[in-house]
Amino acid sequence: MQKKIFIAAMALGSFGALADEGMWTYDNFPKAELARRYGTKIDDAWLNRLQQATVRLETGCTGSFVSANGLILTNHHCAAKCIADLSKPELDLSAQGYLAADRAHELPCPGYEVSVLIGTEDITARIASAVTGLNAAEAGKARKRRRTELEAACEQADIRCESVSLYDGGQYFLYKYRRYTDLRLAFAPEDAIAAFGGDPDNFQFPRYCLDMSLLRAYENGKPAKVVNFLPINFDGPAAGELVFVSGHPGSTDRQLTVAQLQFLRDVQIPNWLLRNSELRGRLIQFGKRDEEARRQVENRLDGLENSIKVRRKELDALLDERLLADKSKRERELQAQVARDAKLGATDAWKNMAAASAQLREIYLPYLFTEGRAGFAGDLFFFARQLVRAAAERDKPNTERLREYTDAALKRVKVAVLAPTPVYPEVEQLLLSFSLERMREWLGPDAAVIKQVIGKESPDSLARRLVQGSRLGDVAARRALWEGGQAAIDASTDPMILLAKSLDAGSRAWRKRYEDEVESPTTSAAEHIARARFAIQGARVYPDATFTLRLNYGKVAGWIENGAPVEPFTTLATAYDRATGQAPFSMPDRWLKAKPTLDLSTRFDLSTTNDIVGGNSGSALVNARGELVGLIFDGNIHSISGGYWYDEEKNRAVAVHPAIIRLALTRVYGATALAQELGIR
Repeated sequence: MQKKIFIAAMALGSFGALADEGMWTYDNFPKAELARRYGTKIDDAWLNRLQQATVRLETGCTGSFVSANGLILTNHHCAAKCIADLSKPELDLSAQGYLAADRAHELPCPGYEVSVLIGTEDITARIASAVTGLNAAEAGKARKRRRTELEAACEQADIRCESVSLYDGGQYFLYKYRRYTDLRLAFAPEDAIAAFGGDPDNFQFPRYCLDMSLLRAYENGKPAKVVNFLPINFDGPAAGELVFVSGHPGSTDRQLTVAQLQFLRDVQIPNWLLRNSELRGRLIQFGKRDEEARRQVENRLDGLENSIKVRRKELDALLDERLLADKSKRERELQAQVARDAKLGATDAWKNMAAASAQLREIYLPYLFTEGRAGFAGDLFFFARQLVRAAAERDKPNTERLREYTDAALKRVKVAVLAPTPVYPEVEQLLLSFSLERMREWLGPDAAVIKQVIGKESPDSLARRLVQGSRLGDVAARRALWEGGQAAIDASTDPMILLAKSLDAGSRAWRKRYEDEVESPTTSAAEHIARARFAIQGARVYPDATFTLRLNYGKVAGWIENGAPVEPFTTLATAYDRATGQAPFSMPDRWLKAKPTLDLSTRFDLSTTNDIVGGNSGSALVNARGELVGLIFDGNIHSISGGYWYDEEKNRAVAVHPAIIRLALTRVYGATALAQELGIR
């Protein structure tokens, strides 16, 4: 049975989406297929309201407006950086939770920004006209210039525009976003209940996580006025009920070629796992020193542990021989169709893609450690690199800049650099020293960058000198360098700025090689393949995820695991049964004290067949009436392979049930005003 599932899923590349699979753009949502499968009809007005109610957190998550006064429901782990940044040794909001007494006490989230997609424009023809007749390297530069020009022409004061590649270059769209840059924390439960079960339960089910938080968007110092928001149905959905997920899935690789998948399997993922598994151990050991050390690394460690589990299961998927065997078969079938029709013009595309993948293997490590910053971890060097690059790029014409420093992108860079986020020197030393050690290990002590940067010092002593001598942990110092531009950068004696300046020419050289020898030919080949696939299939398939707005449908359902059924709902009673009193299975004191007064049959979490990946965290689970009936926060262990295929029988999304949200706000936290704002009476 599993073999049949796998082959059917891999057939997506040739025959279109099956089952509840699909991360559909709103303009190409399969309404007819939905009506055929579920007997449910949705219209454009329904789609438009849901689109306008869905927000993208630029930290890599999704949220939803749930009131007319800018209240946003998202995951606790999506707000975790804000919560950690607002915490202090004497007030650990991660451990204690936070409830604003009123709107005047809602706390600003440093560096947080959300965007709402308000419109799209097909620019495929305009991109194609810019690259006609050019070789791959020239086409790569021309493509970036045209995308920058189109973004700049679209930008307005409160509108940000982003050119988006779909179907690996088969389509290009201009996405227009309304931005909210003043986000404030209204409510967050304790981490112990938001992430109950910790890493052992991560990507598992049954689950018992109140992984939710409430932020509020402000405009001109007042709560944002929102027309389209989602009412919450606190009774939640029934088993088998049709449900939708509106969100921003981060990245999938379902349309990659065999050569690209082999690179991920052989080089990229193993390298990442080796480095970051060791880093996890160092962070764990650092956190065991005392309570303050634990607090300083908690958020970073949580994210790292989550990523390690994801990469490990992705590697397991790529090591499954059936994947590449079936992928190769489908690829050969498409190649054969292309070979029979010269008008499709993609005959050499797979050969060119394989050549680019081979070249990437040659330059990957020096590119990764220098331009990719794998050799220079930590916030301080991040600030230094951004300040040095931004100053240099701002002096150039907009179309000649690196893409991340165009006028459209600089707003986000500025927010990230000037956010008043805390910097912990000892953590910075640990991160920088570790990354320098790994760079020396992987590139070798005779590599030019190793001799240039480390010289006769040790990674430990160099990291200590750089961190202790830098003032970039002070937001005022960063602001002075940002506003002072190139003159301020040239005059700076900050050791992190000096390091970033000394590395810049060599790092840019590796970047140029990557763009000319890998990125440009890969993009060109992918576009030829995508156009051929489009000519054969049309838009009957969905594009890979790109952290842009998508909609999918599924149903509330469990699955069979090792011959036993897994039910789609969990309850509060079982959560208390699971509590041991020891982390990560310890309940917060207020939940233990409240237990005698609570309805233990209250549903806690639920599972559905919706097709999600990272980035969907914080997405609304919505019923056919357009009501929010759940809050996506995770998938089961089988969902991790969703980066490459969808398994109808076992791939499950996991959501917080709205009934536990209602109980928490009203019976545990006494959040009366917020409960009323959400329609709880």
